[in-house]
Amino acid sequence: MRDIPAAKRLPPPASRLTMFLQCGKFRLPLVRPLIMGVVNITPDSFSDGGEFSSTQAAVARARRLIAEGADIIDVGGESTRPGSRSVALEEERRRVLPVLEQLAGGAVPVSVDTQKPELMREVITAGAAMINDVNALLAPGAVEAIAASDAAVCLMHKKGAPADMQADPHYADVVAEVLAFLTARVQAVRAAGVAVERIVIDPGFGFGKTLEHNLELLRQLDRFNETGVAVMAGLSRKSMLGRITGREVGERVHASVAAALIAAQKGARIVRVHDVAATRDALAVLEAVRREG
Repeated sequence: MRDIPAAKRLPPPASRLTMFLQCGKFRLPLVRPLIMGVVNITPDSFSDGGEFSSTQAAVARARRLIAEGADIIDVGGESTRPGSRSVALEEERRRVLPVLEQLAGGAVPVSVDTQKPELMREVITAGAAMINDVNALLAPGAVEAIAASDAAVCLMHKKGAPADMQADPHYADVVAEVLAFLTARVQAVRAAGVAVERIVIDPGFGFGKTLEHNLELLRQLDRFNETGVAVMAGLSRKSMLGRITGREVGERVHASVAAALIAAQKGARIVRVHDVAATRDALAVLEAVRREG
């Protein structure tokens, strides 16, 4: 990533939150929490590895999630679960592009979950409206790939690499440190010319955090609104919920919905989930109560 001279750096975003998310041609109002549906085209993802690894199965899964109420579909060809290893560019391309080609141009924007700038450029050209990067555009050329497009981007915090990130992570103040990192990344992306309406941040639940770190981030999630950009929470089916409930991955739908509701109450404008219909219904009740209030 090119260094931005101090004189050209933009000030931190205003505390007023953006009221919409611009994903390419899609302008999504943030008057209610948006639902991002997860489609993993991988053999080794923690929740559904191998279940949707073929193009046909992944496309069918995406269309089902859209029918259930997903506002965005997030397609990923590389697992970033704890202990996972990086996938070669060619393999990730082989998994993602055929699925994207069938989904792009539909009724909802398609996000691609990738860390690789080369693939970012390719999928944006192929119709991706958003890039979801667990590496927060730190790879050389990643910021430039987004800045040269009209795609939205999600900047996520993680500590360490997926292969070893859960090996005894430490923070002096997890909320302050994660917030400082994401604020700096927002400033860097804005300085490259990307509007705040195209930027989302994600504190990275489970990415180099203990259970207590994750809970503290959730307790104080509203602080991340200080950045002025939309906050996304990805808690669905994660091991922290298994630790709390004692449930296996496939039995965590209720805990996942509860976590999504708490995140929405704490200011998350996007929730990234596997169980779209259940989450949609729960959020509909929450929004009805808010309207009455």
